[in-house]
Amino acid sequence: MLRRWNTAILMAVCGVLLAAAQVARGSVGDGVTGLLAFLALALLMSPWALPRSVSAAQAHAASLRDGRPIVYWRPGCRYCLQLRIHLGHDARRLHWVDIWRDPAGAATVRAVADGNETVPTVVIAGQAFVNPDRKWLREQIRAS
Repeated sequence: MLRRWNTAILMAVCGVLLAAAQVARGSVGDGVTGLLAFLALALLMSPWALPRSVSAAQAHAASLRDGRPIVYWRPGCRYCLQLRIHLGHDARRLHWVDIWRDPAGAATVRAVADGNETVPTVVIAGQAFVNPDRKWLREQIRAS
């Protein structure tokens, strides 16, 4: 499970090292600013930046009931984060599956992405779209 946090931890450590270097040079303000910037990046790259994940089985069952799309993602993926930010409040209307937590979700992505774990992969009404255009996806969500 630590793998999910690797990028966030790396960002936080870089921020601490940068801050320590700046403070050692006598520039406390720059050190604090750099630390805060890296901590913000760490938060954005953490699993906390995206809506709560469910298992692939739960997402599939719920999607059959409510017709909402499923997004397969992984922590640290900048494209997943960009999608999340672009969707804004609409992101809460989707089912999110973390492929690093759910082997079945990872298998689903590999099945539709030529054996690769390319994310974000979105399933709408049973049809998969690998790294779909964000604007198009937002239109699909609002139309449903």
